Amino acid sequence: MTHRYPVRVHYEDTDMGGIVYHANFLKFIERARSAWVRDLGIDQNAMRDAGTVFVVRRVEADFLAPARLDDVLEIETRTLAATGARLVMAQTVWHGREEMFRAVVTVACLSASGRPTRLPDAILRQRHDPTA
Repeated sequence: MTHRYPVRVHYEDTDMGGIVYHANFLKFIERARSAWVRDLGIDQNAMRDAGTVFVVRRVEADFLAPARLDDVLEIETRTLAATGARLVMAQTVWHGREEMFRAVVTVACLSASGRPTRLPDAILRQRHDPTA
């Protein structure tokens, strides 16, 4: 399953050169992952209240092209692997047909004590996307 999430670049997202500050790409893909989880029917507030949270364990990122003020971007999220307590996703930021940024993000599911715990069933049901 491929999830798509639109983002418009605001003034606050840019640096002195008028392009998106590099760390803001991480914010954009975080928002897209949160929207994907919500669209799967998972309430992260309820998860947290029950003592389970997601944490980013690893990000491998490539900055490919600058995004600028007022650009409308689309973040594409695909599941690469979902096993036990670990989720690996490919995320790509597009401006039209131009690839701006790509990342492979590993997320872990942890209990309140910080120990690995099983991912929600809705995520484990996601299949590996061979186009990723």
